[in-house]
Amino acid sequence: MTLFDFAGIQKGMHGTNEIARSSFRVPSDEAVDYFVDRFNAFNVKHDGIKEQFGRKVLPFEDFDGQLYQIISDEHDNGVAPGKPWKNGPVPEAFGIYGLGPVVINTSQFNAFKAAFETVYMFKETAVEGNQHLFETGEGGNGASVIIVDQPEGPAGYQGFGTIHHVAFRVPDENGLNEWIERLQGYGLPNSGYVDRFFFKSLYARLTAPLLFEIATDGPGFMGDEPYETLGEKLSLPPFLEPQREAIEAQVRPIDTVRSTK
Repeated sequence: MTLFDFAGIQKGMHGTNEIARSSFRVPSDEAVDYFVDRFNAFNVKHDGIKEQFGRKVLPFEDFDGQLYQIISDEHDNGVAPGKPWKNGPVPEAFGIYGLGPVVINTSQFNAFKAAFETVYMFKETAVEGNQHLFETGEGGNGASVIIVDQPEGPAGYQGFGTIHHVAFRVPDENGLNEWIERLQGYGLPNSGYVDRFFFKSLYARLTAPLLFEIATDGPGFMGDEPYETLGEKLSLPPFLEPQREAIEAQVRPIDTVRSTK
């Protein structure tokens, strides 16, 4: 989950034609119940537990109005999750251990569906009202996108509190290169190969303004930081290391003291 700290930008607005909501996977329905209590204790705005395509979900939002949800893996048998953070303030049995379905609103559902299935090879597997579940690969919470057919209403626009883009993972650079060829074969304008050092990427807009990234799993973020202190200092790729002093002088300080609450 990447957050951009852009100073002075406008507040975004939710609406149609928007990547609207991110999901965090937890192991069980009991873990969802745990987060209801945790959100209440920390005054996090939430909508209470709901059911979505046979899974318990807990929609919530942050102080910027950005939308998220906790989703239960109780009945999931698709892509395996990761591992919860050890020695954190949330018990490991209830901890977040993966990203779940992303929710996308579109005013042109049929056209979007055709392009999404053709180019990105997702398949529609279930429908609930105006929500359409699409899955890829092994499927499940870790390989799903929920497309909301929302033909009316104002269009969303980006700013703080909204999602800039969503990334789909591939194992390595060989997989990324195959996707570069695929997008070029469909004549879809794209960024081509982008080296982010910690991973390699490809960006394309299937339909404006929805931006999709494809990113490699590796090499990852622990090449220069041990697990025990990951995230406690500013990490820079080697080519920026000589500029550390100047960069640190411009970056807004973030409190990285680990919570025990």
